[in-house]
This record gives sequence, C-alpha cells and structure tokens, in this order.
Amino acid sequence: MHPFLVHLHSGLRWVVLITILLALFQAIRKWSGSHVFDAKTRKIPLFAFISCHLQLLAGLVLYAISPRVVFSMESMKNAASRFFLVEHTSMMLLAIVLITLGYLRAKKVEVPGNAFRTVFWFYLAGMLLILASIPWPSMGYGTGWF
Repeated sequence: MHPFLVHLHSGLRWVVLITILLALFQAIRKWSGSHVFDAKTRKIPLFAFISCHLQLLAGLVLYAISPRVVFSMESMKNAASRFFLVEHTSMMLLAIVLITLGYLRAKKVEVPGNAFRTVFWFYLAGMLLILASIPWPSMGYGTGWF
C-alpha cells in the first residue's frame, strides 16, 4: 500500500502543478475587462482546487503510514526527517489553505474581473509555496520525479 501511495502522491504533484498553472493563465487572460467568474470560467480553478485537495488526502494518509515520518526528538536533527515531518507538511497545508481561500473568495466577488485577480494572487502564492516545498530529486531526500 505504501509504494502505491507514494507513486500516487508523486504523480498527482504534476496534475496539481498543471491545473494551477492553467488557472493562473486563465486569470491573467481574463484579468481585465468585464469577464464574469461564472460556471464556465470557474471550471479550471475548480479543477486546481479539487486536485489540491485530493493531493492533501493522499499526503495525509502517507503522513500517517510513511516510515519517513518519525515522531521523535532525533527527527529534528536530521534534515530529511525534519523536512517530511514539519517543513513539507506545514508549507503544503498553508498552500492548500491559500488556494482554497482564493477560490472561495473569487466565487463571492461581484465586480467583473476582480474574481480573476483574487484567483491569480492566491493561486500564485499557493503555487510558490508548493514549488518551494516539493521534495525535488536534487534535494537529496531520496525522491524521484514520479
């Protein structure tokens, strides 16, 4: 079960990144003008929102069963253990909170175009946090591209 979840979580990373990028590009395109954040234009940010939450669920299950997450004082002395125990988890949670807030606030905006500004800034902040906290292969934590 653990190897499957690791591959699922790692593969979903790409879905999350692509859907957030698509939402950012759409927000930039519709930023100016009288574009309404309706059911049609809401789909791409919604897919990003959903993919982030699916990734969160897979990550929480992994957090509970992964041998990389060890709850001890020694874990804080080891960079890899500390990364998975505290840094990765807290930054990803914050990123998903930002994306969630951005989507929910954009749905309530009444001025045309402002909803896309809201999506852009919240999703951009979430994307930057996600990119900063992904355990890229070059970081030396024993992770791969997929």
